[in-house]
Amino acid sequence: MMRTRPLKVALLGCGVVGSEVTRIMTTQSHDLAERIGAPVELAGIAVRRPNRVRAGVPTELLTTDATALVKRGDLDVVIEVIGGIEPVRTLITTAFEHGASVVSANKALLAADGASLHAKAVEHGVDLYYEAAVAGAIPLIRPLRESLAGDKVNRVLGIVNGTTNFILDKMDSTGAGYSEALDEATALGYAEADPTADVEGFDAAAKAAILAGIAFHTRVTIDDVHREGLTEVTAADIASARKMGCTVKLLAICERAADGRSVTARVHPAMIPLTHPLASVREAYNAVFVEAEAAGRLMFYGPGAGGAPTASAVLGDLVVACRNKLAGTTGAGESAYTRLPVSPMGDVVTRYHISLDVADKPGVLAQVATVFAEHDVSIDTVRQQGKDGEASLVVVTHRALDAALSATVSSLRKLDTVRGVASIMRVEGE
Repeated sequence: MMRTRPLKVALLGCGVVGSEVTRIMTTQSHDLAERIGAPVELAGIAVRRPNRVRAGVPTELLTTDATALVKRGDLDVVIEVIGGIEPVRTLITTAFEHGASVVSANKALLAADGASLHAKAVEHGVDLYYEAAVAGAIPLIRPLRESLAGDKVNRVLGIVNGTTNFILDKMDSTGAGYSEALDEATALGYAEADPTADVEGFDAAAKAAILAGIAFHTRVTIDDVHREGLTEVTAADIASARKMGCTVKLLAICERAADGRSVTARVHPAMIPLTHPLASVREAYNAVFVEAEAAGRLMFYGPGAGGAPTASAVLGDLVVACRNKLAGTTGAGESAYTRLPVSPMGDVVTRYHISLDVADKPGVLAQVATVFAEHDVSIDTVRQQGKDGEASLVVVTHRALDAALSATVSSLRKLDTVRGVASIMRVEGE
């Protein structure tokens, strides 16, 4: 039997995502009530600019006093889609203190301070959900936290930023340079006016931290994630990848060490074979592979950003949080029992594609091969082309410690016959 007294929900932020949340809550109110077991009432919306036109958003619900809104004491759930660290952290903890569960899309805050937020939620007997913080509409957090709770996840590999995937896809499909592809992404609304968080890998790194923490039941923050952006990826890198039967993607990679005693989390551009399913992920879509011992390899694919897709994830969490309120219970919280350390990038085992500009004369290849051998790095393939005294040498290694690869490159730069290192890129997805 449905409860007639409504559950009260407050919304912090009413931009692209917040407006979509409001629209869905309004147009699908009957269905949401049936799924939850009680009506849901939008009790207030905190915004910075109340005079801004927001189609379909009730103006009488708008307020600029977010603190007063979360302190009301009669709220059941607070939805946070503002972003950033402060004042959001304070607003969320205040909501907890006044008895409200929280649904958030804030990857930056969760990656920086998720542990303390989970602790606060437990302290006050409320929920913290954040499906929308990673990969937009793609169900990923809940499958990792609940569906795979009885399995052992060893690896999470994926494309978790739509802007960077759009840029690399355009560079690959049209031959455009990075700047041209970024301009197109900006014109189409895929890239922000300031794209730094996306193109320098900060956005993906925050998501990697969240995924690693959930997958491996340990605490991982954004400071633990090795991060490289794609601003140094060139059209020549893309062309070189094509010659190898590969394409270039900005990947988030979270792995459990082979001995099970540590984990790694990293974000960087990498070449992946065209035969790999991630190679076919186009435009601004996201896709994530999860490798578990019993379940095997699972792939999650879909739109990773945008108002409606992100709002879909928010509303899914809202339904669960409201059901828990009605039942007088809470869902699964933080699971960090393994307390595994996060290894530095130097301890990661990976492959490299290295392109060198070298002198076109006898003995160069032997010198280069000697340097690799000295650092215990095995060469898989070599391709050399040259004329008029200059040449290019492309080396693809077998898997080795990242620190050994870095030392190898440093030694190569000291050779008189090496004019320069044209590009260095990791190879993944085999």
